[in-house]
Amino acid sequence: MPQTTPLDLLKTYFGYDRFLPLQKEIIANVLDGRETLVLMPTGGGKSLCYQLPALHLDGLTLVVSPLIALMKDQVDGLRANGIEADFINSSLSQSEVSEVRARSLNGKTKILYLAPERLAVSGFRHFLSNLNVSLIAVDEAHCISEWGHDFRPDYRNLKSFRTLLPGVPMIALTATATEKVRQDIVEQLGLRQPETFLASFDRPNLSYAVRPKMRSFDALLDLLETHKGEPAIVYRFSRKDTESLAANLSTEGFPALPYHAGLDSSVRRTTQERFINDEVPVIIATIAFGMGIDKPDIRLVVHFDLPKSIEGYFQETGRAGRDGLPAECVLFFSHHDRMNQEFFIKKIEDGQERETAGRKLDQMIEFCEVRTCRRRYLLGYFGESWDKESCGGCDICLTVREEFDATQIAQKVLSAVIRTGQRFGSKHVTDVLRGANTKKVRELGHDRLSVYGIVRDLGVEEIRHTIGLLVGKDLLAKEAGDYPTLAVTSEGRNFLNRRENLTLTRPKPEVDGSAGRDSDQLDYDRALFEQLRTLRKEIADTRGVPPFVVFGDVSLQQMAYYFPQSNESFSRISGVGTTKLQEFGDSFLRVVRDYAHKNGLAERSAPVSRRERRRPARNLGATYHETKRLFEQQRSIADVADLRGLNWGTIASHLEQLVEAGETLDLSHVLPSPDRVSAIEAAFKSTGSGLLSPIRELLGDGYSYEELRLVRMHLRQSDGERLSTRPGNQRVGGDLYGELRRA
Repeated sequence: MPQTTPLDLLKTYFGYDRFLPLQKEIIANVLDGRETLVLMPTGGGKSLCYQLPALHLDGLTLVVSPLIALMKDQVDGLRANGIEADFINSSLSQSEVSEVRARSLNGKTKILYLAPERLAVSGFRHFLSNLNVSLIAVDEAHCISEWGHDFRPDYRNLKSFRTLLPGVPMIALTATATEKVRQDIVEQLGLRQPETFLASFDRPNLSYAVRPKMRSFDALLDLLETHKGEPAIVYRFSRKDTESLAANLSTEGFPALPYHAGLDSSVRRTTQERFINDEVPVIIATIAFGMGIDKPDIRLVVHFDLPKSIEGYFQETGRAGRDGLPAECVLFFSHHDRMNQEFFIKKIEDGQERETAGRKLDQMIEFCEVRTCRRRYLLGYFGESWDKESCGGCDICLTVREEFDATQIAQKVLSAVIRTGQRFGSKHVTDVLRGANTKKVRELGHDRLSVYGIVRDLGVEEIRHTIGLLVGKDLLAKEAGDYPTLAVTSEGRNFLNRRENLTLTRPKPEVDGSAGRDSDQLDYDRALFEQLRTLRKEIADTRGVPPFVVFGDVSLQQMAYYFPQSNESFSRISGVGTTKLQEFGDSFLRVVRDYAHKNGLAERSAPVSRRERRRPARNLGATYHETKRLFEQQRSIADVADLRGLNWGTIASHLEQLVEAGETLDLSHVLPSPDRVSAIEAAFKSTGSGLLSPIRELLGDGYSYEELRLVRMHLRQSDGERLSTRPGNQRVGGDLYGELRRA
């Protein structure tokens, strides 16, 4: 299909109107036959960088992946989009492997996923050499490097592709790789002068928070309550802990299952499938075991114990929000967890490996203790700068802060660091400042120092927070090593010598903030969304695939916002390609139409060419402005409809979309009497809904849908109104305009 462009294929098979950052350039590089190294965060669209070229190239694309479950998810998703794909791994029987081989040799398979250990199976290389291979894709490429956080010896066999399939270009992809790991990937795979594409590691839809590990089980329950019914992963350090936490959560009404390498493979597979198919919302997994679950709608990832490294943490949190919608990442931290990790690190026999593990743990601790933007720290770790004052998506940047005079506490902390010899960490310095009667303090004679007990009035966390702030201000330096020590910088000594004043910021104690950030997420109709989710689950169960293979949450939210009424408007929904339009369009349109009709909802005009544009176009067409021109002549809606040869509902829909686009209309001449407006307004407030049916049921048949619709338009323009939904467990307060805009 040489006349078909990549953009055509993108829309036809995947249902998207535009590429994500760097995808277009990467695909062009691959189609030119050049070797490629891609570093792109989880959820950034790595898979498309080889899946779309596979459709454009004549032969077969081989994809190497270490994650068996991920293969099945990818193949299910490709087949749902009308793309012939297969996989070969240990989950298949011999007869099933033979069938896949036959399809591949006959040219019926376009993309073939392989587990790396297959290259060591007798006769398998001969099978590969007989295939018409146009491209080799190595996913999770960091697994080939001993410097990476997830080294897999089987990946070293991949270099044999060079002799087995000479001349076939290769693309290597990873979500987590430092500069050293990148160089190792190129060398180990034998990439020939590869073009390297380094996407931003920023995941703007993810929020990051580190919380002290105090009453952490109750805090976890609160988090799960906030994300009730939504997919969540909780990581634990040991297998035993995964099972006990899963049992405790289930007892508290949050169905959860454990997932770790010690479970029987059939149990793991069943657990995984139940999670993917939305049958169990919470999985408790060991941080040492990669789940490899390609589930796009995970809304919460919790690290209940300390991860081993920044790479591991970043990859694990990267499993949240792969659909681009907001998701929360929370880490519970205590220094006791550090001791657990160090216990196992000391058992590593190889000295270099032990030193590397210790250094990675130090970096993880530093992330937990940092008092500046956590997003900046993560991006900096992977070599990406972040110069914004606030990321708006971590607990540090989101916490409401206040300034305070830190001159005295800073002087005391710096003096304590100097008096103790600049060879201890923050824990010991804090003990000395608070006058702790510990064995270590007594043995070192630090209970006799002038700084001993001079900050008894402050708690441990407050002192350690101050130490973190002083490190951030370059008044203190934290030295690297097995036990990071504090030292006063030259800037810190100048501060002491000059007796300067110092102002720092701290969280306001009366503010109970939590990580999360404003989003341009659609203000979609929740009730319709739930109906669409039910339909999606029914179709997925019938086909034996995960629900997100049918449609992702982004697609359903757009349906529940734009209310598409035709195949043409339905095709504008993100994720609706040709195959899905043909197979699922009628079923989903039927639900949307029925719901819109029952609730008096008009279709909104979905954007045509911009995939991620969230709101209707503000520049409405000429027909809308003609309606506005006639309406501004103080004509009734019926009169405008007669003059334009349209029906009442169409003109009302024009007016609603004009209001939605920000136009200000004088509705006074079409509104019912003031007492009826007041009654309808009170009904909207009492129900907490912008839908017409509940209002009609509350007020009775004496009120028409037409006047309810007009008052709803009027309220949409009332920016200052507030809507209370206090009854039960519903949210209190809220912008009435925002509540009604869903309708």
